[in-house]
Amino acid sequence: MAEHGDGVTDQPDPGASDASKPTSPRPPAAVKKASAAQRPVAKPVPMPDAKKSGAKQSGAKKSRAEKKNDKSEEEPQPKSAMPQRGVRRSFRMATLPVGYAGRTALGLGKKIGGRPAEAVNAQIQAKTAEQMFKVLGELKGGAMKIGQAMSVFEAALPEEVAGPYRDALTKLQEAAPPMPAETVRQVMRDELGDDWRERFLEFNDVPAAAASIGQVHKATYRDGRVVAVKLQYPGAGKALMSDLNQAARMGRMFGSFVPGLDIKPLLAELRDRVAEELDYLRESDIQRRFAAAFEGDPEYEVPHVLAASTGLIITEWVDGTPLSQVIKSGTTEERDLAGSLYIKFLLSGPARAGLLHADPHPGNFRMTAEGKLAVLDYGAVAELPEGMPLAVGRILRIALDKGDGQAVVEGMRAEHFIRPNIQLQPDELLRYLLPLVEPLETEEFHYSRDWIRGQFSRLNDPRNRDFTVGMKLNLPPSYMLIHRVWLGSIGVLCQLDATVASRQILLDWVPGFAPEDN
Repeated sequence: MAEHGDGVTDQPDPGASDASKPTSPRPPAAVKKASAAQRPVAKPVPMPDAKKSGAKQSGAKKSRAEKKNDKSEEEPQPKSAMPQRGVRRSFRMATLPVGYAGRTALGLGKKIGGRPAEAVNAQIQAKTAEQMFKVLGELKGGAMKIGQAMSVFEAALPEEVAGPYRDALTKLQEAAPPMPAETVRQVMRDELGDDWRERFLEFNDVPAAAASIGQVHKATYRDGRVVAVKLQYPGAGKALMSDLNQAARMGRMFGSFVPGLDIKPLLAELRDRVAEELDYLRESDIQRRFAAAFEGDPEYEVPHVLAASTGLIITEWVDGTPLSQVIKSGTTEERDLAGSLYIKFLLSGPARAGLLHADPHPGNFRMTAEGKLAVLDYGAVAELPEGMPLAVGRILRIALDKGDGQAVVEGMRAEHFIRPNIQLQPDELLRYLLPLVEPLETEEFHYSRDWIRGQFSRLNDPRNRDFTVGMKLNLPPSYMLIHRVWLGSIGVLCQLDATVASRQILLDWVPGFAPEDN
């Protein structure tokens, strides 16, 4: 996608396409990907007049990227920007375990003073959860992404631990402390020029949602449409890289304890994917491709992109009930519908669009009044032009049929899940995988917190034989986002307490899983 003029690309009115005839999704063999001709084409936006905007001119004009670099090097950090220095961010994150230790010591004193142990422990957990939301939310960036990832697996925690954290983690799925209005207006000027308000009939300075590297504002576009304006936080790139460097140090240490894991290429892959999430022009192109692939689908809504720049995306606004709210108070029918649409969207994306939506946390999804699943964020996406790797379906099928364990070992070794120097017995690997394919043994499966807690307990208990098998497995970089989606989606389905026809969804959308594919 080309960048024009001031770096903003405008999207032609998507209403020009024929979306009046809903089309039912079809399995991979029958699905045709949207051609380039079908995809929306961006048109240039006039560059803001420098004289009109009061911009100073001295010699050659600098690009917006150069100006931002100059600001970051020469000017003090704005008070609303994300904390960027590694030492400062590391110190803030370090307050979490230190704060917990202090509260535990205080709690011991209260117990000695006669307060019931249960009440004291509950108070400690609640205070720790409150501090966790405050610190991770204020740091935003990679720190907040860690919190959002934790929120997906909340269902796996024991109830006495999960309870106090559930609300705090859910907040991280939906919101974070926002930028002040003055900073919002400055970002809008940087991205759209001094006359940015001329694009809107109305713009709300107060964000409708705030997340890890940006926040969303509700506005009325110049053509009367209600839109979502997604802005990237000033300093998001530096903050994310700082957090990634911290994670890399911890990751290298963690890798030394897991003999099967090749951590270096995994960290390199993580760095590349994080860089992609910072590129809003790339994200806007990805969203357009998803919108073209799911255009007119009766079950899904992908908002069209109207305009985009390196730090801003303007899309159609979608009203709906956040998936986190369905998790909290949805009826059984609402939970089952949301769960079914959710997992089908994730698994059908590679076949329909050549793309895997790789950020499964509930904050990215809404249920509309028409019963559709709206998908709102496309920063983390894996390019899978050939669809889901065939090996995924084949290995799942062999494990489900309790078949040739040696074939599973060879298949996983060929995909680099087992490194050359690691030896695994076929029967041990099958035993490790069998409970993971349990949801595929019946036509429908009830995902629950009790079930996932049992799985996590089995896989993370050093006394269990399966723990040793897990320590010998590798995560190939090419499967990093697939793995994130697979485990994350299971966590969300268990939060939803949903009953889903998982087996049929895999038969339809995951190549290699159907018996005839083998």
